[in-house]
Parts: sequence; structure tokens; C-alpha cells
Amino acid sequence: MTKRRSRGDGALYWSESRQRFIAEVTVGFHPNGKRITRKAAATTKTEARSKLKELLQHLEDGQPAEPGNYTVGDAARSWLDYGLSGRSRSTVENYWHHVNGHIVPYLGRKRLRDLSVEDVDVWLADRASVLSTRTVRLLHSLLGRIVKYAEARDKVRRNVVALSEIPAGEAAGRPSKSLTLEQARAVLSASERSSLHAYIVLSMLIGARTEELRALTWDHVDLDGRRPGNPSSPRSISVWRSVREGGDTKTRRSRRTLALPMRCVVALRLHRLRQRQAKRDAGGAWQEHGLVFASAVGTPLDSHNVRRAFRKVVREAGQGLVPAQWTPRELRHSFVSLMSDSGVPLEEIARLVGHSGTAVTESVYRKQIRPVIIEGASTMDRLFEDLNRNR
Repeated sequence: MTKRRSRGDGALYWSESRQRFIAEVTVGFHPNGKRITRKAAATTKTEARSKLKELLQHLEDGQPAEPGNYTVGDAARSWLDYGLSGRSRSTVENYWHHVNGHIVPYLGRKRLRDLSVEDVDVWLADRASVLSTRTVRLLHSLLGRIVKYAEARDKVRRNVVALSEIPAGEAAGRPSKSLTLEQARAVLSASERSSLHAYIVLSMLIGARTEELRALTWDHVDLDGRRPGNPSSPRSISVWRSVREGGDTKTRRSRRTLALPMRCVVALRLHRLRQRQAKRDAGGAWQEHGLVFASAVGTPLDSHNVRRAFRKVVREAGQGLVPAQWTPRELRHSFVSLMSDSGVPLEEIARLVGHSGTAVTESVYRKQIRPVIIEGASTMDRLFEDLNRNR
């Protein structure tokens, strides 16, 4: 007669439904008292007994005994469902797209405990043949976070993704480009017939990010240069907000107050008059948000609407510009290019556009809460001097 196994020694039995010997150990209990078990299947009793010893050894060593049927797809779905709290909706949608489009279809059926560095390397190499380096890096990061999430929940013992190398992508990403001075002049002139005129002028002449301008309020605009306590201060805007999650700028160091070139001041004054008329026309439909750039009823602008209106301006500007190839963010690149071509040091440009990582940026934004940076305004006034005289 077969001797019954002692408590804590696990179980070894034959499964008729699976036609396999099953090794089973209890690794804990759920809050409701239900047992948490780990199982391993084998075709022979000897092999099953060996797997049972392995499961028991994991328990004795204090290591998790990974579930044998838990796949990369299971881990990915768990991370997407429970591991993205606090992220913005756009970030969650972006992660869902990449995980379900590039990770689950290729690695989803792989048992997580069997996932090897070689598996990850082969997968990354395949994706790198059709995707940009930036996207490949993102996919590597997402898979690493998925496995780390599973590791913290005793679904796998180690994160093999951290041991893999990231290959360079073959497909080029969308290249950044900027307008020449002649093209910039043409775009500015064409924008005068558009409701987006002031938006384009500020984007190109002070280098603000498009998400910063869409969140700009009139409270952060000084068109008279008479701020309280400093009547001789330059006309300026305070770039302290954006449409990002939480309303903050891209980084804390992106907060900056910029002197306005005269062309920006004129454009904003005209824009304010037009907005007041739009408010009267809208009547009770107007929703006051205090925004500088708003819809016909005062609500925040949508990025798609801004892009569509900008491309109409590009079409009217001519100069060989193809509207579909340009977006509002290229105005910021154009600002940097024009400033650099005019001899402005890169450190100064970094300050103007709110970049981090330079010595000048660090020394200024760490010590001053509200500096007014005037170099950009003076340079743009000089570049577009003749246009200012014609107004």
C-alpha cells in the first residue's frame, strides 16, 4: 500500500483529463482562505517526482514557484489593467497600442518562466527591421515593465528583459525640420488672414511648445510692461502651464517668462480684440476659461484643429512647402534654427525654449523664480524689422 505523503511535502497524482502525472504544492492562501498552489505536469511519475522536489526546493529557498501556465500575454494584460494607474489617457492608449500590436502577437503565447534573453533579442531584432529606434526602445521598456510587474507578484523569478541589448531600428522616424528665414516670413504673412495668426507668431518668434500655448491664459500675458512693483519691465508672457496631465509644463525647468518681440505684442493685441468680438457673437454659449487661444465658444483648442488650421496657412504661404509634411511643432524647431543662424549661443537658446541639461539652464532656473529672458525678443525684432515697420 502506497504511503500517504506528509503535510508540507506536496502532492503527486495522476490526472485523467490531462493524461499526465501532476506535482502540486501549496505556496500560500488567499484572503478568503483558498489555497494558492503551484503545479507541474509530466508524462512519467519519475519526472513528476523530480518536478515536485524542484517546487519544494523553491519554497524552502524562499523563492517564488512560478506558475507553469502563466504566459507573457497574461502578464501584459495584467499590467495594462492594473499597472497604469496615474497615467494620462493618451499615455494609456499609447501603451495599449504598442503592447497589443507588437508584444502580445509575437511573445504572448510564450510561458513567462520560459522567456529567455535570446527570445527577447530575436523579437527586438525582428521589430527593429520595420520600426524606428525610438519605437524599439519603447517596446523594450514596456516589456521590461511588464515582466518587472509580474516579478513583483511572484509570477517569475527574474527579469530577463534587462539583460537584452536594444538594436538600432531600420525605419527612420519622422525627421525634425525647420523653416528657412524666407519660408518663415511667408508663413507669418499668410497667417495674418487666419484666426491662428497670433498662435503662429508666438510659436515661431518665442519658441513656445504647442501644448504650452494651448494652455496659455491672459493672466500670464503682460502686453504693457507694467507688472506690479516693476513698471519698467518688458512686455512678456509667463509660460507656466501646458495641456499635459496635471496642467504643468513638460518639466519644472520648462517654466519661464519670456520677453515678447514687438510683432508678438501687436499680434496678441489684435487677437484679443477679435476674441472679444467672438465672445459677443457667442452670447450665452460662451464658456469662459481665460484662455488666450480658444475655440469660437471659449473652450480649449483641440490639437487636431490647430494642426488643420496651420496646414491651411502653410498652403497659402507657398515657398514649395507641402502642408501634409508640416505640423505646428516645426515652428519651435524653426525658432531654434533661426536663433542659431543669427549667432545666439546654444546655451541661450536652451534657456529660451525651456530645455534642461545645460549649465546655463541649471544655474538660472534653480536660483531665479521668475526671470524675464529678453535675448529672443531682441533677435526676432531684428530679423523681422521690416515687417514691423510696415504695420
